[in-house]
This record gives sequence, C-alpha cells and structure tokens, in this order.
Amino acid sequence: MELLASLTVAVLVTCGVYLALRARTFPVAVGLALLSYAVNLFLFFTGRLASGVPPLAGRTAVAADPLPQALVLTAIVIGFGMTAFVVILALRARGELGNDHVDGRGGKP
Repeated sequence: MELLASLTVAVLVTCGVYLALRARTFPVAVGLALLSYAVNLFLFFTGRLASGVPPLAGRTAVAADPLPQALVLTAIVIGFGMTAFVVILALRARGELGNDHVDGRGGKP
C-alpha cells in the first residue's frame, strides 16, 4: 500500500511540475492544481495507511491521527481559491494581451 501511495504522489508531482513549466496559462493552472492534489494526498497518507482498520478501535488501540485530515480539508479550500485566482488571472491576461502565453509576448521566442 505504501508503494502505491508513494507512486501516486510521485506521478502527480511529476505531471504537475511538467505542466507548470509550460508556456501557456491553462496548462500552468492544471499543473498547479495537480501539485495541490499531490500535497493533499501526501498529507492524507501521513495519517495512517492501514486498510480495514477502524479509526477508533478501543482503549488500547492506536487511533488515526486527525491532524492530517484537518490539514487536507484546509488545503482543499486553499487550493480551490488558488485555482480560481489563477484562472481569473489567465482570463484577464488573455483579454488584455490577446494571447495566453505566460510571458505575455506570444509568438515565437
């Protein structure tokens, strides 16, 4: 289970960084969203990775840590706000500059 979790986070980070380095604004927004998903999964996986085990099993059992779950909920809200801001910023740049390149020049370098 740990290998699958780490591979999932690694693939999301790799795709997010690749898209964030593109020259157009929409792939940059998608890349930032993928990076935030990767961080959310990483934080969620730090709680516990046991399947089929209840979070509160009894007095002697170890309970699941609620802090990563609270951090993930907060990160989801922050990520949504960040994605909305980046999309609005990209739309405004497209309207004012007439293209959707990150550097604002457009065309060939």
